[in-house]
Amino acid sequence: MATLILNELVEQNLSIIDQSDTWTEQDQLDLASFSLEYTASIFPESYELV
Repeated sequence: MATLILNELVEQNLSIIDQSDTWTEQDQLDLASFSLEYTASIFPESYELV
């Protein structure tokens, strides 16, 4: 049964994930912003980076 369902999905060629290999400028800005926010959240202000 699972094989039938999976085969049908493949035949429909549904593209749920954008598979382009290009990043827009907005994508890059979003990634940089998220990275900076995440880093700030895991390192307290009193922690000195050397």
